[in-house]
Amino acid sequence: MLRMLFLVILVLEANIWDVVDSTTVTYDSKALVVDGKRRIMQSGSVHYPRTMPEVWPEIIQKAKEGGLDVIETYVFWNYHEPARGEYYFGGRFDLVRFVKDVQAAGLFVHLRIGPYACAEWNYGGFPVWLHFIPGIQFRTTNVLFQREMERFLEKIVKMMKDENLFASQGGPIILAQVENEYGNVEWAYGVGGELYVEWAAEIAVGLNTSVPWVMCAQEDAPDPIINTCNGFYCDQFVPNAPYKPKMWTENYVGWFLAFGYAIPYRPVEDLAFAVARFFETGGTFQNYYMYFGGTNFGRTAGGPLVATSYDYDAPINEYGLINQPKWGHLRDLHISIKKCEEHLVYGNVTQMSLGVNLEAHVYYKSPTDCAAFLANYGSSMNATVIFNGKSYFLPAWSVSILPDCKNVIFNTAKVVSQTALNGDDFTWDVTMREFSLTTSTWSWYKEKVGIWGNNSFEATSLLEQINTTKDISDFLWYTTTIMDANIMQNQTKEIDVLIGSLGHAALLFVNKRPVGFGYGNHDDASFLLSAKFNLSSGNNTLEVLSMMIGLQNYGPWFDVQGAGLYSVIVIDSENRKEDLSSTQWTYQVGLEGEFLGLQNLTMANSSIWIHHGSDTPINQSLIWYKTTFFPPEGKGPVSLNLSGMGKGQAWVNGLSIGRYWSSYLSPATGCSENCDYRGTYDASKCLKKCGQPAQNLYHVPRSWLQPGENLLVIHEELGGDPSTISFLTQKGQVLCGRVSEDDLPPADTWEQGLRFVSRIPQLRLTCEPGWNIVSIIFASFGNPQGKCGAFVRGSCHTDVSSIVHQACIGKQGCSIPVSAAELGGACPPNMVKNLVVEALCMG
Repeated sequence: MLRMLFLVILVLEANIWDVVDSTTVTYDSKALVVDGKRRIMQSGSVHYPRTMPEVWPEIIQKAKEGGLDVIETYVFWNYHEPARGEYYFGGRFDLVRFVKDVQAAGLFVHLRIGPYACAEWNYGGFPVWLHFIPGIQFRTTNVLFQREMERFLEKIVKMMKDENLFASQGGPIILAQVENEYGNVEWAYGVGGELYVEWAAEIAVGLNTSVPWVMCAQEDAPDPIINTCNGFYCDQFVPNAPYKPKMWTENYVGWFLAFGYAIPYRPVEDLAFAVARFFETGGTFQNYYMYFGGTNFGRTAGGPLVATSYDYDAPINEYGLINQPKWGHLRDLHISIKKCEEHLVYGNVTQMSLGVNLEAHVYYKSPTDCAAFLANYGSSMNATVIFNGKSYFLPAWSVSILPDCKNVIFNTAKVVSQTALNGDDFTWDVTMREFSLTTSTWSWYKEKVGIWGNNSFEATSLLEQINTTKDISDFLWYTTTIMDANIMQNQTKEIDVLIGSLGHAALLFVNKRPVGFGYGNHDDASFLLSAKFNLSSGNNTLEVLSMMIGLQNYGPWFDVQGAGLYSVIVIDSENRKEDLSSTQWTYQVGLEGEFLGLQNLTMANSSIWIHHGSDTPINQSLIWYKTTFFPPEGKGPVSLNLSGMGKGQAWVNGLSIGRYWSSYLSPATGCSENCDYRGTYDASKCLKKCGQPAQNLYHVPRSWLQPGENLLVIHEELGGDPSTISFLTQKGQVLCGRVSEDDLPPADTWEQGLRFVSRIPQLRLTCEPGWNIVSIIFASFGNPQGKCGAFVRGSCHTDVSSIVHQACIGKQGCSIPVSAAELGGACPPNMVKNLVVEALCMG
């Protein structure tokens, strides 16, 4: 019934929006159908609030040049409706502007309205006020929740319609999503969950968007909703109806970062293998999550303990720079798959075995016109296979693409794209410029410990933190008084305290002095804080500052998961225990500095700040620092180096760059400098920076800086040295290329029916926009050794510096043919030679 309704809606919408540029979007078993034509689609997630509107067009353009057809984004309900009925769509939350920027670039949009997002975003994108509606239950057949969800869906759809942004109106939106990964948790909601899925589908279709709706990770998505796959691999995914296309809405290009964890990354060879296998096995729409990750500014990061950087090892890094070789290798993959588009969407497929873990999928448009994918999905053994009477070499865990069933245009394991070292350790002094604040004049304000205002309140129990603070602050003070009548005046008694917390971190003070700190981690935010202290005669104050680091964003019933203290027990030297959990507690939401607005520009000259020359206090908990600085020169990305600080938050000109936690080190083991891409990937397989903080550098958008003096405010929670803080800007990059005589020519030199224009491989180097190649650091043709940033000549070397210099210096990009005829033949003719070039780009 729903499917019939959807078809009727499509017809009605086509009549209503009878405009010249209207686009009709439907689907069948093969693909999305755009204006009557089946399409192979490459998509990438770019979340508009995770960067600045000023750079949206540049990021979108880089995505387009990388071979994308679609930009996918969530819609973030909690920031669009911070209070019920009060809406905000300004600044980096200007959804309409973002969609129009995508349209201006000539790309489509997949709008994932949800309104649940997950996305490692605070509370999964739900507004916290929703939680406090009496009787509400999220994501189930609860009329209170359904009413609010439907109202927000209608709001967003109407906004898009009013701006003519759906495809049928001439806009770029070709897909919409309702809910998000609900199938992963549906079991927890019982029959209510099943009914909720049906209801959400009916509401979505009833909004008359004129474009197909999807539900990701939702096997029971009812018609006409398309169920889609999320994961590291989706080649084995099958839609829940034979008339629906095979779509992949989240292909994880890496993984998100959490405080206390090493940095995850995903080798591009494996990522390309996963994509090629998906299209080889009938896939039609694939989305990278993320294509550009960006930054969790302010308190937008989800929880628990999701870091401020959302780089995600994406093809475009957190600062908007192209991440090579990932971007370039995927670009060539997209070109290669596009060359097979007609065969994939209109041909008939034949699958054949080529041996153990070896197979081919051949797509025939006619008996003499086909495209083929040859796969070696074994994780260890390379292979040579015979296909159509010809021999083909297939590295382990790779796919070769043959647009004409004869010639290989691309192999997923053979990376010939350039590598870019963007501020890497090898090139730090060359490409980065540091602006130290060592000599800066610092002012400070010491936060009061415990109750600081007249809006405190009391309770005879330990209150759950989120229900108490309503997430207006990360902080909640728990304060009580303890005494032991047996302690004589001027004497003390050693006491143990054991504090149980649901999460996420807590500072313990006794008589205003810090005595302990405890914290959890992303996988388990709960913890026990154990400490010893001396109890004095008379009353003693026990004060605990409980800290949130992002509200939970994923899991069944995640919205009711708690935080804060649940148990406080003191134990004396005779092992007598006293449970303070039900004693009288006084509570204060937030910090005094937050209440005063110390981070704001309006407070920059307030007399509340203290300054005594060079006597800036260091290594103190709960202290605010401020200074002024001049913006780093140039136009390159800017970051704040907080490696000498502990834990806290930072603001530039009153704008929050996010939470930092430099003192929380990742485990010392588990990292691999050269992670083997072969074999099934998961988020813990490839890690780097073990034994180090998850993040030391914090993105400061250029648009936040102004000429002249700028204000930096730091709230340090544990203790650090502000004189160690510095600003960094990237003034250039080091590019490296390594291409063999036996490598394939670039994929974009393939002309359908003509094969490659030239069989000669090319080494290509391209700087970021605004930078040119200014010097050649290394150039050799032969068998050079090493890696980017540390190349050395091999036993056979032809000096090609002059050739490379002439081709590249002063240009944003250059291309050099890789052959002995072009580069000289000092090496033996039977040796397969490599051209290796390392170049410096600067503005």
